[in-house]
Amino acid sequence: MMRVILALAPIALLAACGGDAGNSSAPAEPVAGATPPAGQQWTEVVSETPEGGFRMGNPDAPIKLVEYGSRGCPACAAFARDGYEPLTQMVSSGKVSFEFRDFLLGSGADIAAAALGRCGGPGPFFPIMEQMYANQPQFFERLQAMTPEVQAQMQNMSPAEQVTAVAEQGGYLEFVQQRGIPEAQARACLADTATIERLVKATQDATEVTGTPSFFINGDKIDAVSWEQVQAALRQRGA
Repeated sequence: MMRVILALAPIALLAACGGDAGNSSAPAEPVAGATPPAGQQWTEVVSETPEGGFRMGNPDAPIKLVEYGSRGCPACAAFARDGYEPLTQMVSSGKVSFEFRDFLLGSGADIAAAALGRCGGPGPFFPIMEQMYANQPQFFERLQAMTPEVQAQMQNMSPAEQVTAVAEQGGYLEFVQQRGIPEAQARACLADTATIERLVKATQDATEVTGTPSFFINGDKIDAVSWEQVQAALRQRGA
């Protein structure tokens, strides 16, 4: 399965998604009776979901936002840039939860970024995701600088070796090490073909997703790619 989706075309991601972003929002009013675990804010309550995503916030929130995103998608990066802070304010109220599901667009860079982005587990998942998006231009710059010789060498590698090589060349490996993930742990995540194949299968099973970012509220797909559009949809539902 991994061999089918893996292709060494990191910059092809640029054409696979689109959209722009908009404005911020005021904090949502707290939900009566919704209290996070002692000593925590709802934004600190993060868990992996059965669908393979990571959810931030009250698991019983009446408004559940799910994003399918690619870490190599510029429109997804724009949503993170403009929406992450105001969205976490909504999550803090207990009224909204936010789940991110990696949607692999088919490049080695996308697979490497997704594998490393979840490598630290629930705690650092969202900070690392946000920072990956902020650092997206630097990753692209390094990937574009790969020589034809290096790319030719990668074509002769196994799929797992290709993912690790892209992580090294693009700077993803160094990036997560700087954020507290030991090199040995990061390399183990890149070599974890079982997890990567689950991500591939989750992407293939998401038949309603035709591009990134794609958003669902309480299971219903919404017509939105920017924070401004998502914010309007959340407000319409009482956020």
